[in-house]
Amino acid sequence: MRRFSHFTAIDWSGARGARHKGIALAVASGAAAPRLVHPGHVWSRGEVLAWLESLLAADADMLIGFDFSAAFAFADRDAYFPGWRDSPDRIRDLWALVERLAAGDPHHEAGGFLAHPEARRHFRHPGGEVGDLFEPGAGRLRIVEHHQRATRQAASVSNFNLVGAAQVGKASLSGMRLLHRLAGRLPLWPVDPVPARGPLLVEIYTSLAARAAGMAPGRSKIRDGAALDAALAALGSPPASFVGPISDHASDALLTAAWLRAIASDTALWSPAPLTDAVARTEGWTFGII
Repeated sequence: MRRFSHFTAIDWSGARGARHKGIALAVASGAAAPRLVHPGHVWSRGEVLAWLESLLAADADMLIGFDFSAAFAFADRDAYFPGWRDSPDRIRDLWALVERLAAGDPHHEAGGFLAHPEARRHFRHPGGEVGDLFEPGAGRLRIVEHHQRATRQAASVSNFNLVGAAQVGKASLSGMRLLHRLAGRLPLWPVDPVPARGPLLVEIYTSLAARAAGMAPGRSKIRDGAALDAALAALGSPPASFVGPISDHASDALLTAAWLRAIASDTALWSPAPLTDAVARTEGWTFGII
């Protein structure tokens, strides 16, 4: 398995607007303590894209985790959007569809996609609207999400749900626009093969890092520097040495960067049993779920 020298975690946001306090980037390099990229900066999604493109220019030896879903469920219905003639059958074509319909939205938002009458039918929306093709109950799940539930490795929610504090649908849609811009330039595992050099993207779930650090399920948010250092120590990382309060977005990014560094050499994580070529090409996978 390829070895990396630098590990980045991106805590993402699907909120509306130009800049977001919910976005944080952290890097763990070598054996050093993880550090925030531009601490105190309020990031835009466009700036995150530019930062990732700078890694390509530098041919950086970096594993980069992003905290949103790269795709919607496909395997359960052999379609992302059953009944829609324009429904794609590959992950990159899904990104392209989202980009095409949301192209007029600023700041990598995806309201234009969700406004499309066929797309709208598949989602649970704020304000009580539920599309007639939204699966009753929790909504449709990807193979990785079914697997992590069945094995109790992590909780999961449907990307077709756009309601509530735990929803990830909006962040995933804005993230798909980011991935569309990087497609063919910055490889994403397992959609693309692991390159011999340069940066590589993986989908992550920050709660996995919290669990690995010994935190109880459902209590994974860290808002204190001392608590963050204790969690980092559990992962074998030097302390970040923040004093007093710290945002949970910053702590998520710092802890997850250290976690990526701790687990990336585990070959089992790169070949989970349920991950087939068909799943990789349509749904992707969350790194760390085996």
